[in-house]
Amino acid sequence: MPRKTLRRFLPDPHKTIHMRPIRWMGPLLRDPNLFHINRYSIASSFFIGLFCCYLPLPGHTLFAALLALLFRTNLPVAITLIWISNPLTIPPMFLFSYSVGAWLLGNPETHFTIELSWEWIAAQGSAIWLPLLTGSLICGLVSGAVGYLTILYLWRWKVIKNWERRKQTRQNRQQQP
Repeated sequence: MPRKTLRRFLPDPHKTIHMRPIRWMGPLLRDPNLFHINRYSIASSFFIGLFCCYLPLPGHTLFAALLALLFRTNLPVAITLIWISNPLTIPPMFLFSYSVGAWLLGNPETHFTIELSWEWIAAQGSAIWLPLLTGSLICGLVSGAVGYLTILYLWRWKVIKNWERRKQTRQNRQQQP
């Protein structure tokens, strides 16, 4: 089952609760749903993680953790999926999000060069912020929904496949003398 596979990769909940950096959150982390592995918990965590990885905000890992706590989904999966947006993938993701936002708002795409300075942010930030935020929300919702539906489908497919395999094994045992 997918549950067995995921258990190999996810951290042990009892060890996680007692880790020094997050020990202060003890009562919040004692909710068993935050580490539960079932189809809906994992699918919801995929939605949260994929949605939050498109947000152009610093601290989106914290935002994903708060959403996982709020909706009581699998916390490690939601936080792990945030790292899809890493220093290598952020530029193409945000460029695509900006293009989607500009297209949806009917704004012409402006060509600009990125400089990491406060002057550039003050000058260009207002021109690109609304299309980037709009596109990021739309891309996050779409990728989250696709991830959610894909996990539901793949989980169901794997369970049915396992049922059929067990059924075939039982039939083979009954046919053998």
